[in-house]
Amino acid sequence: MKRQGLKLSDFLCGLALAVALFIFLAPVAWMLITAIKPPGEWLNSPPIFIPSELHWANFTDALFKWGGLKGLSDSLIVASLSTVLSLLLGVPAAYAIGRYRTGGDNLSFMVLSILFMPPVAVAIPMYLFWSALGLLDSYTALILQYTVFNIPFISWVLRSFFEEIPRDMEESALVNGATRWRAFWEICVPLARPAILAVAMLAFIFSWNEFFFAVILTRADVTTLPFILPVLMEGHDVLWGDIAAIAMLGALPVVALAFALQKYLVRGLSFGTLR
Repeated sequence: MKRQGLKLSDFLCGLALAVALFIFLAPVAWMLITAIKPPGEWLNSPPIFIPSELHWANFTDALFKWGGLKGLSDSLIVASLSTVLSLLLGVPAAYAIGRYRTGGDNLSFMVLSILFMPPVAVAIPMYLFWSALGLLDSYTALILQYTVFNIPFISWVLRSFFEEIPRDMEESALVNGATRWRAFWEICVPLARPAILAVAMLAFIFSWNEFFFAVILTRADVTTLPFILPVLMEGHDVLWGDIAAIAMLGALPVVALAFALQKYLVRGLSFGTLR
């Protein structure tokens, strides 16, 4: 009876996982099918699941006609540099807040409040600020803007990880002549590496997908992928095949990054949650 109960629970668990997997993968599969359909089959009713031919021109149009190649390169530059800069500033900030309670609870709550602040609340001030500096439609504006939003997230998430690292390890290094900075860099950072890589990936994804400030702060010189997609939806004809192709190309770097860092994700996001 107990074995039957276990088998039933295993079956239900597997069924739930299969349903969840279908819910997540079905839109991706449909996007891929649309990306290789000829234009005449984009809006067929009933829908066509197997295209009559593989129409790869959607991808070439997405890359070269609609600026998808430049969008990929601009998104990669902005997301990579903003992630690196956010880590350089956010990791030491998280260490200072978590280990030494720098700023006390007030600073911690201020960091948390920034996370919940909607971007639209600072849209006009940020636009006027970058305009006054002459940095509209530049990499610098987007990189620094995303860094401003990534630093509070990184600081808040990593704070608990640094709190979990035993102080004895740092104190032993200090007794042996290491400086405070060396103890942080050679002891705390390696121990928190899974968590740092996990938040780095999340910060990269945020910068890669961000649409609001990409539309407000850029015009023509800098065009990230989220900025290109609305262009294909203007007018009477919506180019669904080209949109799906650009979306597929835009998803590839994020999927590749997730696969490369998958062994760190569970460890990184769970480390420090249990005392």
